[in-house]
Amino acid sequence: MNEETTKKGGIKDNWIVRNLVLAAILLVLLVAGSYAGLSILTHHGQELDVPDLTNMKVHEAEYTAKVEGLRTEVVDSVYIRRMGRGLVYSQNPKPGSKVKKGRKIRLTINSVNPKKVMMPNLVGYSMRQAKAELGSRGLVLGKLIYVSDMATNNVLRQLLKNREIQPGTLIETGTAIDLAVGLNPEDNQTYVPNVIGLKYMRAVDVVHDNSLNIKSLRFDESVKSYSDSLDAVVYRQGPEGSKAPILIGSDVTLYLSVDPAKTIMKK
Repeated sequence: MNEETTKKGGIKDNWIVRNLVLAAILLVLLVAGSYAGLSILTHHGQELDVPDLTNMKVHEAEYTAKVEGLRTEVVDSVYIRRMGRGLVYSQNPKPGSKVKKGRKIRLTINSVNPKKVMMPNLVGYSMRQAKAELGSRGLVLGKLIYVSDMATNNVLRQLLKNREIQPGTLIETGTAIDLAVGLNPEDNQTYVPNVIGLKYMRAVDVVHDNSLNIKSLRFDESVKSYSDSLDAVVYRQGPEGSKAPILIGSDVTLYLSVDPAKTIMKK
């Protein structure tokens, strides 16, 4: 009797153990399956390099991103005069970033229709005041044309493509305006600033602030887009920065690059 009862109890105990083991195995499989499914849905561990979509048309950028398993969305626009209209100006995340498959790349494009502004009246302003006014309206200082006058750097005329432009004229943002400014023979010298190590736009500003003209901007082969040009740094200039006086209105040539081997230099 006791032996039979013990035997039946052992069978019962084994059945319970087997079910517990089976339940544990099923639980492990369920957890593992859920984790695997979640990994597939979230592309766990799968990272892609964001392609460079700048300077592409929107449909080209969309196709390029799609091939890489990514998506695009146009979120903003700017107007860059020297860049092709409708092209991608910038993107977020940046090219080369690591992202998961399916990530949306937000694009800023160069506007197809440029914004227009009214030409201000700069006559009577100092050259620096005129430059600041142009900048506030999205216009650009072009060439400084010096003519004999009692007041050096006093704006005498404002020109667009060698023709006088009247105040109130509607022109596209980004347009370069030349200024005819005075030059007193007794106050006609300046100095060449050292702009090595400065970015493109800042270097141009410094040259203009010293009453000099930009003769040429020489971008090397590392500068492949307008966006690159904004990040380009001056690695050489001619003439070099000097404390020796030079005639106001003289020309300066800047050499620019985004190549670290050239741009990591001491001023």
